[in-house]
Amino acid sequence: MMGRYLFVSLPLTGHVHPMAAVSAELVERGHEVLWAGSESFLRPVLGPGAAIAPIALRAHRGQADRGMAAARSRWDGYIVPHAKATLPGIERAVAAFRPDVLAVDQHAVAGAIAAHRAKLPWAGMAPTAMELTRPYRAWPKVEAWIHERMAAAWTAAGMAGSPPYDLRFSPHLLIAFTGAALTGPPAWPDNAVLVGPALAPRPADASFPWDWPDPARRLVLVTVGTLSMDLARDFYARVAEALRPLRDSVQAIVVAPDGTLPGPPDPDILVRPRVPVLELMPRLAAVVTHGGLNTVCEALAHGVPMVVAPIKGDQPIVAAQVVAAGAGRRVRFASVRPGPLREDLLAVLDDPSYRAAARAVGESFAAAGGAAAAAGHLEGML
Repeated sequence: MMGRYLFVSLPLTGHVHPMAAVSAELVERGHEVLWAGSESFLRPVLGPGAAIAPIALRAHRGQADRGMAAARSRWDGYIVPHAKATLPGIERAVAAFRPDVLAVDQHAVAGAIAAHRAKLPWAGMAPTAMELTRPYRAWPKVEAWIHERMAAAWTAAGMAGSPPYDLRFSPHLLIAFTGAALTGPPAWPDNAVLVGPALAPRPADASFPWDWPDPARRLVLVTVGTLSMDLARDFYARVAEALRPLRDSVQAIVVAPDGTLPGPPDPDILVRPRVPVLELMPRLAAVVTHGGLNTVCEALAHGVPMVVAPIKGDQPIVAAQVVAAGAGRRVRFASVRPGPLREDLLAVLDDPSYRAAARAVGESFAAAGGAAAAAGHLEGML
């Protein structure tokens, strides 16, 4: 039975990439897939062949906060305004496309509201670890406040009463892009399936200088994700200082805007605003990362160990999982100094146990099924 699937995500690369792999798998199986979202954001990520129902987005307040303040920033400055701005366009796409199933990013709560109003089944897609573990369960007032924000989005959409369920958790299906080898003992909802990272070929980057990496030196990728670049300038400078004494044996690619690192360009550090991460992974000796689940799972899927410097959100959770799995080390994003950072990086580069642990987690991810398994679960909803 062929079906129609409407995909709804936040315009964040780490959220879209795993969902894009699932949508591509569905298309390969003969299903129709439409994305509702920003054409200017989605097109470079999804490629020229993807069907997109364009929704114009207005700029929202940034998410530069850390700690508990990040929850307020995330909901009041981003999730709730994004839901209000995108709901009309999502509902237009539902009316025109008439999907059988919606696949909705857990934080794109407008998709959940649209599916409920149209009486359509929907699957929640968890591209982060944030909502699998209830990170604020020790702070009931914070959890209550988050539920108030979802109720406000529900009311603003013209829906009567209160949401009948947590809008982050579909009553039908939750697909999480992680695996038990990383998360540890089960702590997720009964209707959740963990499929591991969903990976698929991405639009080619013809401008990347593939002749720059020196095969005689170990290659390290440094990335802190899209939303944290405003916080990362000083961190990048400390990483660069940590790397300089290793120039004879290590090169680094830093994912950041041009001009992020102070001083003249360093010939041993390549700075680029975007890089072909999946294509680079087989060449990498290590990754220095903020602990975003997408980046971490992509690295583990390729057996690459990490130094994790979590900043906010689910990143401390993921960092703890990486350390518990033996696949990396954790450092303090705000305060780690170049010397200790260099020691941690050398540890994951030189001690083969870290790479062995990363490979073991990667093998478990492969067994979980990735995009193919996720597509199969979505097919089961038809």
